[in-house]
Amino acid sequence: MLKRPRDTTENDAGSLDESEIGLNMPLQIGSEPSGSSEEATVAQDDNSNNDEEEEDEEDDEENDVESVWFDPDTKSFLVSMLVHVLLVVGLASYTVVSQPEILALFIDSQPIVEEIQPLDIINDIAYAETPSEEIGANSIGLTEMALSAAPVLSDISEIPTVDVALVVPDGNVHVSIDIKEAVGLTEAKNTVRGMTGVGVTGTEGAVDRITYELLQAIEQRPTLVVWIFDSSVSMVTRRKEIRDRFDRIYEQLGIVQEEKRKRNGPGFGDDSLITSIVSFGNDVQFMTKKPTSNLSEIQSAIDNIEIDESGVEMVFHAVKTVADKYKTMRTSRGASDPERNVILITITDERGDDIQMAEEAIAVCKKFGIQSHVLGVPAPFGREFTYIKFVDPDPKYDQTPDWRQVDQGPETLLPERVHLGYQDNYFEEPVIDSGFGPYALSRMCYETGGIYFSIHPNRQVGKRIDASQIEAFASRMSYFFSPDIMDRYRPDYLPSAEYLSRIKKSPLRESLVQAAQIARVGTLDKPQQVFIKRDEARFTGELTIAQQESARLSPELVNLCAVLAEGEKFRGKEASPRWLASFDLSYGTSLAAKVRAESYNAMLAKAKRGMSFTKPESNTWNLKATDEISVDSKLEKEAKLATELLRSVSEKHAGTPWALLAQRELDNKMGWEWSESFTDLDPPKKGPNTPPRPNVPTPAADEKARMLKPPPPKRPVTKI
Repeated sequence: MLKRPRDTTENDAGSLDESEIGLNMPLQIGSEPSGSSEEATVAQDDNSNNDEEEEDEEDDEENDVESVWFDPDTKSFLVSMLVHVLLVVGLASYTVVSQPEILALFIDSQPIVEEIQPLDIINDIAYAETPSEEIGANSIGLTEMALSAAPVLSDISEIPTVDVALVVPDGNVHVSIDIKEAVGLTEAKNTVRGMTGVGVTGTEGAVDRITYELLQAIEQRPTLVVWIFDSSVSMVTRRKEIRDRFDRIYEQLGIVQEEKRKRNGPGFGDDSLITSIVSFGNDVQFMTKKPTSNLSEIQSAIDNIEIDESGVEMVFHAVKTVADKYKTMRTSRGASDPERNVILITITDERGDDIQMAEEAIAVCKKFGIQSHVLGVPAPFGREFTYIKFVDPDPKYDQTPDWRQVDQGPETLLPERVHLGYQDNYFEEPVIDSGFGPYALSRMCYETGGIYFSIHPNRQVGKRIDASQIEAFASRMSYFFSPDIMDRYRPDYLPSAEYLSRIKKSPLRESLVQAAQIARVGTLDKPQQVFIKRDEARFTGELTIAQQESARLSPELVNLCAVLAEGEKFRGKEASPRWLASFDLSYGTSLAAKVRAESYNAMLAKAKRGMSFTKPESNTWNLKATDEISVDSKLEKEAKLATELLRSVSEKHAGTPWALLAQRELDNKMGWEWSESFTDLDPPKKGPNTPPRPNVPTPAADEKARMLKPPPPKRPVTKI
């Protein structure tokens, strides 16, 4: 134990000064203090052995040790070490204590919220009262009708010579119309798709809309309108209706020309609208020698159109001929011959007999920016032909109504729907509106920015039209559909190569088109359902005969369903509502017809194996339609799939031709069941109860004949 150091003034003899110990003896930790050896040396020199001196020496030794540990350098070292230890401990304590606080600070901190500037919302929108000049994203055709405003280039390059006058005093450069369009100096052509599902009830409505289109064209630049009339006998009435309406049309157009003269001075706008009249049948006739603005001359040209008895309508040849003749008017050739809009208006009631020329007609119209409209008829849904109510326009012929076949369809390039039933009598098959016109004519309007007007005087949406209600020269159609709903189901108006390419890329479409091209397959039409059991042999014979029809139909229906089953695997990849509706309807109806025929055959086979009456008086077996399929589990599964497909069409495509036919098929049950009844095999014969007629004298047959005028002759039945 260390003792308190002695006072430095009490140093004994032989003791060492404290400062000397601090300077000359370094501190050695773990060894004895060096002062002990020096004290032994001093004791030997003095030769003193008394106890007191030894005691003093021990005290000096302890005091010397204390002096060594507490010299200034040692104190400094110890203080420094103590300070560093405290600093390290303090820092360690700070880290351990502060870290949770820092984490808590991050956890409890709130994110910086930036103030969001309020959006300016327009609550009041002003709508234009007049229709737009172009058909864009807000039009009836939705976004699919809208295209880029860039110029459309032709597949075949035809670059006119650019007349650039390099040395001119005023520095003006004269360029062609193609250059103007490219740099935006004038309005680009062919940038807007046309419309094809515009349904109207009469010619007047279509002509009024055409008048509006002409007014817009005149306001833009001088315009040539060419009326191209079908000269067949079935078009006599419609030609007259349009001719009689020309007074009103050109009166309205004349008002526009007068306004232009007022704005631009005398002489301006006199020829802002000129007209040409053309007729076609087996060939093309220009009824006006040159375009004119004289109304009486225009009407006279229409009156002079002669009926073409050939029954051939070369409509696309006529359109191409007219476009080739007037294409030069699309470019300016001087102040006296300005650039003009060229608008073609074709009036016909058939699809045309020269569809192979459709591509050429469309190409020339697109190339020169010629707009083509058609006042036509609705195409029958999925059919090439229908029937019109023909009443001869010439009173010298019989005026009795008659149904004549006309080619007015289909609405697609290739058949896209399977046809079942009505093998022996197409006339009995209900004809419904497709919502669009014949494919080639509709595509011509669509590609050139025109409008296809589907005219039918008996058009009524949501109501069945009886054949007796059909007006003269109108096609026989039972149902019509809303253009607003049908717009989503517009056919693919594409060149044939592109159309076929898209079909090959889709297994669903390919299987549907392949099945649709199979010859019309029959269905179980009016099968025998009552079998009287007079004796076993006769009963079995009747069952065998009844089985023959279903046995004949079964292989055809099995083959049809097998083709469509390949496409059914890819239903989830098809996005087009039109193709989905067509496929589901075709596969659903094919399965339903197959199940109906095969279950009928199975029920007859069951009866041949033997059935017993439950009532003693019963002698007749009746086969009734039912929703239950009890003869085969495979047929039961197929019936379930058919029902699901047809119900999907009816619900998801409501208001369309597909939904109408799907619901009709759902109403026709697929299964059969037996029931028994009694039939009187020997009913009482009815005797004559009619009293004898009195003997009234009648005129002689030859006298009757002289009293009646002979009936007028019927026009020979030809294609009209």
